[in-house]
Amino acid sequence: MNRCRLAHGLWQLANRGHGRRFARALARPEQTQQALLQTLLLRNAETRFGIAHGFAGIRSVREFQARVPIQPPEALAPWVEAIRAGETAVLTREPVRRLVPTSGSTGPARLIPWTSRLQREFGRAVGAWTHDLFARDPALMAGPAYWSISPAGPVPEEAGGAVPIGLAADSAYLGRWLAPLVDATLAVPGAVRDLQEIEAFRYVTLLCLLRTPALRLISVWHPSFLTLLLDALPRHRERLLADIARGGLTLPEEEVPSARIAALGRRLAPLPARARALASADFTAPTSLWTGLRLVSAWADARAAEPAAELAERLPGVAFQAKGLLATEAVISLPFAGRHPLAVTSHFVEFLDDTGRARQAHEVTPGERYRPLVTTGGGLYRFDLGDLIEVTGRLGATPTLRFLGRDDRASDLCGEKLSDAFVQGVLDRLLATARGVRFAMLAPDPRPDGRPGYTLFLEAETPPTDGAARLELGLADNPHYAHARWLGQLAPAALQPVRGAQRAYLQAPQHRGRLGEIKPAALDARPGWRAVLTVVGEA
Repeated sequence: MNRCRLAHGLWQLANRGHGRRFARALARPEQTQQALLQTLLLRNAETRFGIAHGFAGIRSVREFQARVPIQPPEALAPWVEAIRAGETAVLTREPVRRLVPTSGSTGPARLIPWTSRLQREFGRAVGAWTHDLFARDPALMAGPAYWSISPAGPVPEEAGGAVPIGLAADSAYLGRWLAPLVDATLAVPGAVRDLQEIEAFRYVTLLCLLRTPALRLISVWHPSFLTLLLDALPRHRERLLADIARGGLTLPEEEVPSARIAALGRRLAPLPARARALASADFTAPTSLWTGLRLVSAWADARAAEPAAELAERLPGVAFQAKGLLATEAVISLPFAGRHPLAVTSHFVEFLDDTGRARQAHEVTPGERYRPLVTTGGGLYRFDLGDLIEVTGRLGATPTLRFLGRDDRASDLCGEKLSDAFVQGVLDRLLATARGVRFAMLAPDPRPDGRPGYTLFLEAETPPTDGAARLELGLADNPHYAHARWLGQLAPAALQPVRGAQRAYLQAPQHRGRLGEIKPAALDARPGWRAVLTVVGEA
């Protein structure tokens, strides 16, 4: 039995309980969710947050909703500052092990408390997902996997204090016992996250992947992450073949290798036979490089749908699995049995409807849209993630979900109140007649006369006819936008052709979080995109 099959087998055995408990819980979402909430309230009744909100006296979900207001992201900041200062029992009785950065909507990165209980909650969801994945296709366990690794990036400015910032490795989400098992299956070691230059990061990642002919599984977040990685193959072809043949690795001069990267280079033995086999392969056809690749997992909802379809087309014969909704703060849904049910055994989740009423999992209606509110073992209580989801049906009695967009990615230059979900609908209709759409994002873009306005930055082989005029008509379906235009507060919407936009977008300074956390959006309210993207002609 090879090393990967053995490690995968042990991982699968460790996850069997998660898979079975999750399958049973699908029939009992009300009881499962309420038990999770009562456990969290009982354990954290003596914390500063629990005392302030009367956790000890809460006996029902309705009482919990009455005593604890919905928490927007900014409400977390003072509690986290107390934790950073060394105060204990602030949000949880359990010690906060780390503070994990996550991207803010318009400001600096937020810090999310990370506890052992929160790690176990993530582990339940990941365990149920991977157990189902490997049970449905055991051949995935026969070779290594590439689980997307995020470059560590610079240390946040707010680093320091009593609690460490960030996780040491992405596999830390799985816990101390499972992480070594997962590490044994990795085609790309965690050391690559030390690389600061994006091209060096891509090069070393590709080198490790090409040294792995038995690669079976690739799991990334945004599909364009993998697309850009594959795009780099032809331009590094000769150097990759040379490094594989002679062993070790070469880095750009500007990349100073960490001790872990230097050690990795020393461990990469020569593989002349693999180099000879690759020399005759087509570096623009990934399936000729990894003939045993069976499955790719990535986001495929909302604005990731088009890049996901393009990626799947580029990998003929490879199965594609759409990911669930997982954030730094919580996991909301997971792939299971061919659907995407609520991660019902992980956190307590409420569903905020458009009237402002918070519903429980068993109370939601298929076809309706909601904002998820999460209560977790990390000390988040009724925390508003800012996501918009649609209930697509039920698996057992548990709702199945689809991510629609970032509901808090809204832009309000002068009262128009454009949301990501609304703009997504406008673009879906506008681009239905376009061909080869590789990038589409609406963003504030001041005009030369100083007036604020919106521009659709679009990369497409064939753009839509009368695109700017139709964009304006679509945006005017929002009465606030139409009123602002009527008053002359906003300039007419424009359409600006761009090229190479996905690469520029992912590397933009606007993204302060980790690369793997960048979520696709139809609307980005942050300024400065014209300077970041390569424009073609004038709008």
